[in-house]
Amino acid sequence: MGQGAQPPVAGLLPTAEDLLRGGYGPYRANNDLLFYHLTLRVDPVAKTIAGTNVVRFRMLKDGRKLQLELTPELTLDRITFEGKAATYARAAEGSRTFYVELPRELKVGEVAEVTVAYHGQPVTQGRFGCFSFDKDKEGKPWITTACEGEGASVWWPNKDQWKDEPQDGMEIDIAVPNGLMDVSNGRFVASKDLGDGYTEWQWRVHYPINNYDVALNIGEYQHWSGVHANKDTGEQTTLDYYALPEDLDKAKTQFAQVPGMLDAYEHYLGEYPFDKDGYKLIEVPYAGMEHQTAVAYGNRFENGYYGHDWTGVGISPKFDFIIIHESGHEWFGNAVTAADKSDMWIHEGWTTYLEELYVEYRWGKADAIKYLNGLQPKIRNRQAIIPERGTNAEPTEDQYFKGALMLNTLRSVIDDDAKWFADIHDFYQQFKYQNIMTEDVVAWWNQRTGMNLTPFFNEYLRHAALPVLELKFDRAKGTVAYRWSAEDAGFAMPIKIGEREHLTLVTPVTKEWKTMPWTADSDTLHVPHELYYVGEKTVD
Repeated sequence: MGQGAQPPVAGLLPTAEDLLRGGYGPYRANNDLLFYHLTLRVDPVAKTIAGTNVVRFRMLKDGRKLQLELTPELTLDRITFEGKAATYARAAEGSRTFYVELPRELKVGEVAEVTVAYHGQPVTQGRFGCFSFDKDKEGKPWITTACEGEGASVWWPNKDQWKDEPQDGMEIDIAVPNGLMDVSNGRFVASKDLGDGYTEWQWRVHYPINNYDVALNIGEYQHWSGVHANKDTGEQTTLDYYALPEDLDKAKTQFAQVPGMLDAYEHYLGEYPFDKDGYKLIEVPYAGMEHQTAVAYGNRFENGYYGHDWTGVGISPKFDFIIIHESGHEWFGNAVTAADKSDMWIHEGWTTYLEELYVEYRWGKADAIKYLNGLQPKIRNRQAIIPERGTNAEPTEDQYFKGALMLNTLRSVIDDDAKWFADIHDFYQQFKYQNIMTEDVVAWWNQRTGMNLTPFFNEYLRHAALPVLELKFDRAKGTVAYRWSAEDAGFAMPIKIGEREHLTLVTPVTKEWKTMPWTADSDTLHVPHELYYVGEKTVD
């Protein structure tokens, strides 16, 4: 779920800071992340944090310089390497980026660690606050993070980009005042009384994890648990739920939707991708976020989105939008991750389409198609979904809704539901635990279908306007001519048109007109817009 706070505005030149954050420069590219060990002490009274992050990496080139990020609002205390101080400096005054100069040159293949110590007072910012010191209804501390748009480096030092995830996972140790609990990503390891009024909560992530998915949730949480068995394999997923005391009864009722969600997504895509870490759903004071294995929930324990009919067609009140959408990101966003923020539609377009699959699994295809097409009024078609790469640019919200309707259109192009469901299952399985780009998506679908779908994806993702089916009726000849008006000259998407009950498959192209017989009135020719997200225009 996008944040939309600091990325550059489309049409404006990126700043030097955007290029540093968005690019994959030589001191990022010279190493491969292996592991993070984040240790943090959180003081709810002073509203401060202090700790270290151990960054383990393997060198891909000989070198002694690394690029990492931490907001200048927080203080870098020291950086050590092999027990010795390492030199470091900000890329520029006020920059997040800092460069670490190691005491010696590392060789290709060498595994090493640097430990970054830091402290300070996090700044509340962005749509969800990023690092927020809130209070619950009883006035007790309730502290959460959500930093997808702002970047993880607003609260902890890391390689703040999307391409490289720590392949061996992460350890997260959070110390909080006694009486409070921290819930973070991964599998709970232990809680340890530190003897100074603080307890450390230890979590172990066993999979690669995107830095923006790393989260802490601190409060007087009440915990209950369950187990979900995959209907096909029997494989079990542990379920852990966390809510504040005053919301416990409501949460237990609402969170009962989780097993049905898992049934649906496992049916179409395969087993839950993080069984070693389990699935957690955690109450937070904001709408929600897809933190890996620690899904954040703040939808007021109501169906729909904050109690509203999300797509306006009477279906979304049947389920809790945040549970279904944010949990869908465990498959797309967390297991399959975009390698650059510009390709974020791989997270959001696919996960919005998963909402349709959930509805189809529960209530059938007709309701699913109706639900999905209820998103059309949310689409603006003013900017291309994919912005310029390497610039820290976040796509517009069309990535959610237009992205999902593009996938529904692709389903209609394939025109074989059994094949479609096999395709999306195998597509997900092919790229699970990988960081990919749109080019990877397109190449896979071209190979899978034997079709040239490159113009199709280009038209919907790299251009702003919808393709428009132009129709020209000739009553004297008893024909209708058709062609595509599209930005991509190669766009030649097949589409079914004609009598509502007896549609004819045609393959319009751009520029050239093709014809088919049509003797009925022009207003009776049916274009099934619920199956194909396209414009339509009758021309003289």
